[in-house]
Amino acid sequence: MPEAAGPEEAEEAEQRSGMTPRQARRVRAVTSAVVMIAVAVALVLRLGSAPSLLTVGLYGIALILSGTAIVLSRRGRTRVATAVLGCGFVTVILAERLPAGT
Repeated sequence: MPEAAGPEEAEEAEQRSGMTPRQARRVRAVTSAVVMIAVAVALVLRLGSAPSLLTVGLYGIALILSGTAIVLSRRGRTRVATAVLGCGFVTVILAERLPAGT
């Protein structure tokens, strides 16, 4: 039989006001899905204005990273998913800014 929680344990539980693991996984998965949709829309708009293999490649990488972040979030690796999403997109954005000749 579990013992009754003392006042110290009740205070500690109140201080931990973070998300539960399930909520964290859901938030990261939804965030990744929203990013994936935004990247897909941006890809369609960019291909309409100036089609390029480089554009398709970079946005394809961004879509793959979003999907990877969703899978990692579902498996409980929310911090890794956030790192993949953040670092990957910074890299893609920087690569897109480079001149085509370099």
